[in-house]
Amino acid sequence: MNFIKKILQSQLFKISSLNSVSVLIKMGTGLITSKMIAIFVGPSGMAYIGNFRNFITTLEGFSTLAFPSGIVKYVGENENNEKQLNQIITTILVTFLVLSSIISCVLYLYSDVLCAKIFGSNLEFQIVFKVVAAVLPFSVVSVLFVSIINGLGKYSKLIYATIISNVLALLLTVLLIYKFELLGALLSIAVSPAVLFAVTFFYVPKELQILKRINLKQYDFSIIKKLSGFSFMILPSILLSPYLTLEIRKFLIERVGLIDAGFWEAMTRVSNLYLIFISTLISLYFYPQLIKATNAIQTKKVFASFYKTIVPLFILCSIAIYIFRFWILKILYSDEFLPVSDLFVWQMVGDLFKICGMILGFQFLAKKIIIPYIVFEVLSIVFLYFLSIYCIETIGVQGVLIAQAIEHFLYFIILLCYFRKMIF
Repeated sequence: MNFIKKILQSQLFKISSLNSVSVLIKMGTGLITSKMIAIFVGPSGMAYIGNFRNFITTLEGFSTLAFPSGIVKYVGENENNEKQLNQIITTILVTFLVLSSIISCVLYLYSDVLCAKIFGSNLEFQIVFKVVAAVLPFSVVSVLFVSIINGLGKYSKLIYATIISNVLALLLTVLLIYKFELLGALLSIAVSPAVLFAVTFFYVPKELQILKRINLKQYDFSIIKKLSGFSFMILPSILLSPYLTLEIRKFLIERVGLIDAGFWEAMTRVSNLYLIFISTLISLYFYPQLIKATNAIQTKKVFASFYKTIVPLFILCSIAIYIFRFWILKILYSDEFLPVSDLFVWQMVGDLFKICGMILGFQFLAKKIIIPYIVFEVLSIVFLYFLSIYCIETIGVQGVLIAQAIEHFLYFIILLCYFRKMIF
């Protein structure tokens, strides 16, 4: 009983419980969105949505210079240093706004070129890039707000803001898809970051008083230099991974067909739904703990906590998901998507090794281990691209999932070897 009581009173349990509510709501919104896409868009449209999501991911990484992880780290370290904290917030906010404004102008002027690159001859989707251009400055500011809140350990505030933004984004998404079908789905992806900005701007600053901290005289370029290490670490993978994923999907469309490419995107959406809990829990709880760990013993405790609690839970959930995969597909999509059931095994095998390596990967960011992180990330992404092309040629759409599973397994083994002293 004492053991159970201790678990119930632990911060991890409290955060996990609140995070679970947020995740359930996000999963619910994802379920409704997927159902709407299945009804109004279909498998072929799903592939186009995947392409656009890859573009947005790359754009967000570039427009924020891959600073968020670094912001979390430096805000956490300077939580009690009012002057330094004000300098960090002012410097990053000004930098984000200037950079995003420049990128927005480029996006607007070359929206036709980007549309042709992402959607081929479907130039009617050019408007979504103009919408992204208008929304981008708000999007990057919301990223700053979220990183600051995370760095200060205001987990509950961040989760509440996420819940509200997810619900509002869902209402907007349903309306747009119902009204404009595939175009509406793309527009909902484009404008969703603005919803998060609106919520964090009106909901969170009451607690943190961010606006009162901003003072242009406190702009300090040395902070950008410090954060540039995180850019060098993360930007290569943020820019390279979505781009190569986009190229893999385009190759899949050419060799196998648009429908099968849509099936892969449908499987990816299912995977994202059940990975939400773990990825958010790592970023909200385990990553700040790794930052605060000052020696190998403390770091080992963080790793042990993750592998003893989260990984076994994930395995149990994966088994249940596989057993009920046909029902899940019918609930999420429609009978048209039932061939996706053949993709579950390799997707979940890959996801298991992915989460096992995910916590180790965050150690690179927590301790700013730059060169090894860049080398491992870039090599793994390039390896995944060429292996995927080979597997698609020989196996078809299932080859993409097999390639992902192999890559995640090898990457996990490499990280185990690299951090063996901390783990063992």
